[in-house]
Amino acid sequence: MNKMLLVIDVGNTNLTFGVFEGERLISTFRMTTKQPRTSDEYGIHLKSMLLHNNIRPEGIEDVIVASVVPNVMHSLLSAIIKYLNRKAIIVEPGVKTGIRILAENPKQVGADKIVDAAAAFELYGGPIFIIDFGTATTYDLVDGSGALVSSVIAPGIRTSARALWQDAAKLPEIEIRKPDSILAKETISCMQAGLVYGQIGQTEYIINRTKEETGLKDLKVVATGGLGKIIAKETDSIDIYDPNLTLQGLRIIYHKQKRGKA
Repeated sequence: MNKMLLVIDVGNTNLTFGVFEGERLISTFRMTTKQPRTSDEYGIHLKSMLLHNNIRPEGIEDVIVASVVPNVMHSLLSAIIKYLNRKAIIVEPGVKTGIRILAENPKQVGADKIVDAAAAFELYGGPIFIIDFGTATTYDLVDGSGALVSSVIAPGIRTSARALWQDAAKLPEIEIRKPDSILAKETISCMQAGLVYGQIGQTEYIINRTKEETGLKDLKVVATGGLGKIIAKETDSIDIYDPNLTLQGLRIIYHKQKRGKA
């Protein structure tokens, strides 16, 4: 039986699972983060999703987890031990990532940002600018030596949308997509135009300002995150859209750990 690696990205909205066979990502699936679960619930859901994707749970050789949601970790890690008989590696200070953190307080840097940086630097080289369109939209600059040198954090597209329909009584909940024209004439397309074109404008400005201040006119830009595909299609400022960047980063960090212990 081929041994497989389970990688888990615990984000504010979803837990995203990926299963690798060697360097090949053979399956991905998701679970909502905000639903409180016991270790048994996590374990049963996880085993069920593995089996649904034709993956035998006993074929999982190792597990690695990156999390920005501390309060789910006890139940999740307990489920991995109880249902997969594995103790997960956690991306935290002391884990080999290949990325140096130049922040004033490195412990405050989210594991997701470090994982994205490790993947982008390994897969695409540096210097590189990484944009993750998640619950927050994060912009991270990694230099040519593999150091995470600066970051910008802004509200994510869905977070901004939620603020609109929750805080403005007459604005409805809408699908986030690019309208046919920025010259919108009714409420839903007006909101869509503001959200999508506003995000495109923000993205282009932050990229251009970063290139200007660093002097890196040819800085490569890679984007990830579910809604990133919408933005990446609409601007020439993004060079690469990689929907599985975080999962790939977890695989890369896992193998760095293994090599470091060999």
